[in-house]
Amino acid sequence: MADSDILQRLEAAIAERVKADPGTSYVAALNAKGQDAVLKKIGEEATETVIAAKSGDRAAIVHEVADLWFHCLVMMGRQGVALDEVLSELERREGRSGIAEKNARPK
Repeated sequence: MADSDILQRLEAAIAERVKADPGTSYVAALNAKGQDAVLKKIGEEATETVIAAKSGDRAAIVHEVADLWFHCLVMMGRQGVALDEVLSELERREGRSGIAEKNARPK
């Protein structure tokens, strides 16, 4: 079983790497290109995740979801959104019907 704290460690690593030299850090280089580049990368990874799922290739699905989550964490760091906020939102939704949750959202 994977270590459940990996997302917290990854969030911390991303926060450190943002400060690094863009010549030596992918995260720093991506951030230096600006928000649109980060958002474009999330779109690419989401598309690759869908393609992997359509193919049914389990290893590709795992790889692409990991890429997507990673880039979402990069974007969250840029936006000042902490992982704990997202985890709290998921926890808030736990055990609720998706339909009921959606219907309870402000219109």
